[in-house]
Amino acid sequence: MTDGGLASAILADVLARAGVPLRPGEEIGFAGADPVFPTTHRMGELGAAAIAAAALQAARLYEDRTGRAQRVDVEVDAAAAAMRSWRYLRQEPLGPRLDRAPVGFYETRDGRWILLHMMLEHHHARALAVLGCTGDVDPVAAAVRGWDGAALEEAIVAAGGCAALVRSAEEWAAHPQARAIAGLPLFRLTRTGDSAPEPAGEGARPLGGIRVVDATRVLAGPTAARALAEFGADVIRVNPPHLPELGPMPLDTGHGKRSTELDLRTSEGVAAMRALVAGADVFSQGYRPGSLERHGLSAAELTALRPGLVTVSISAWGASGPWADRRGYDSLVQAASGVSAETGGAGERPRSLPGNPLDYVTGYLAAFLVEVALGRRAREGGSYHVELSLAQTGRYLDDLPRVDADEAAAAPPELAPERLDALMMEGDTPAGRLRHLRPVARLPLTPAGWDRPAVPRDHDAPRW
Repeated sequence: MTDGGLASAILADVLARAGVPLRPGEEIGFAGADPVFPTTHRMGELGAAAIAAAALQAARLYEDRTGRAQRVDVEVDAAAAAMRSWRYLRQEPLGPRLDRAPVGFYETRDGRWILLHMMLEHHHARALAVLGCTGDVDPVAAAVRGWDGAALEEAIVAAGGCAALVRSAEEWAAHPQARAIAGLPLFRLTRTGDSAPEPAGEGARPLGGIRVVDATRVLAGPTAARALAEFGADVIRVNPPHLPELGPMPLDTGHGKRSTELDLRTSEGVAAMRALVAGADVFSQGYRPGSLERHGLSAAELTALRPGLVTVSISAWGASGPWADRRGYDSLVQAASGVSAETGGAGERPRSLPGNPLDYVTGYLAAFLVEVALGRRAREGGSYHVELSLAQTGRYLDDLPRVDADEAAAAPPELAPERLDALMMEGDTPAGRLRHLRPVARLPLTPAGWDRPAVPRDHDAPRW
């Protein structure tokens, strides 16, 4: 491997953890190193390693089938931009935009800080109901100052909203949720059943013929399915009709996918979902624990329906501990786990990282692990379950050595315009003309790319 700061070492570690270490003669090239943006966290190098892992495993599946090996190249600055991919999407005509401050840090009565995540309309309404104010920034800030931080966090969460008290790394390490996941690995890949071997792709694309049901929302899960689509998988995203979307995020994670709506609160919706899964190779979901089980759609039930299925479960806080079923997003995990306090600086207003690396890295790792599972299924058969969480990815990022603080402070807030232009692509889609980041990984024999443009939700019928 050619170097890219720590990216080479991270990739080797990720591969070893998944039981698929580097093969003799494999060529993976990294160019550049952190800091790309002004942060001491190694956002670009971790992102580059995760993207390379997914691309390399796709290349391996193609090589196993055809005997043709290929080099994988990833540029760290492009990977860093991919850690905030949704920010770069431009749509003509413009889609709906939020007219409020959806995410923000607010100071509480006891001198603490709390992050309120109100991007979704129902989370916004629930937080405002607890605070008893309107949604403008000044009334929210004034209302928050009437609460102690920990009490407000619990009140908003109890009301079905999303909030996180800003904690130091030391506070988080002592928290019951942090202790619950402290002994867990970065990810889990488990064989869950027996079945006959099946091909891990066909044709000219590494994942050609692989069918993926993407029942996830927001960023991590949709990113995983988008990454699989980059290598030729046939992906259909399933949206719940009663839940709103998050600005440009669904379109930016929708490249290469079809999109449908199914109401799992109805027997018809559940039956249609089961029919999709019966014809699928992969089922990926990001609902809180117990949500799909109530509808007879647990991983065990779906694997019984379709032996050989690879199931994926992505959560915010991990599968165990008192917060296992708590709603969460990248920025909330950053706030609770000490990242925002460190990024803001001692005694200063907390800040989030200049991207969403917990979401995006988790997504690319999930795609990588699906490919690992498909390779195992091709060799020995079996059903497999993949499990990841933003909190475990965040812990891995936090454990990496920091970038020099002066170097990080001198890094630009954005890539140079000409460099950003080189990383973009655009085209006409059913959702209008879109300009967005192109795939980051470069593979000469099977270039990464999307066979379908992004589409509006409920654009397609729920069938293969």
